[in-house]
Amino acid sequence: MSPPVPTGDELVRVLATLSNPHRLRVVAALAGGRNYVSRLARELDISRALLQVHLKKLEAAGLVTSRLELSEDGKAMKFYEVNAFAVTLTPQDIVTAVQTLTPADQRDERDEKGAAR
Repeated sequence: MSPPVPTGDELVRVLATLSNPHRLRVVAALAGGRNYVSRLARELDISRALLQVHLKKLEAAGLVTSRLELSEDGKAMKFYEVNAFAVTLTPQDIVTAVQTLTPADQRDERDEKGAAR
């Protein structure tokens, strides 16, 4: 059985998220196993603040998940792990996905509401 074809909006969200080299590096690092923010930032040699931005985008796209855990000394630590996913596209998949894209005028309204937050 073939995987479900993503909607146009899902396809755009995932491809846009993966188009950033920092986010690709984060996914690659997490493919080796779950990790917490501070250690991951050190391993990738980027600031925790910048890493948080990329992790939030990856999580919003459904590519990673997070879980808050307490360490033995009672310190809260946020762990991230990569979700299993596969991106396989055929021209017909794109034709199907394009038919489900949110119209541009509705996307603009949604983007403006998100920017107002």
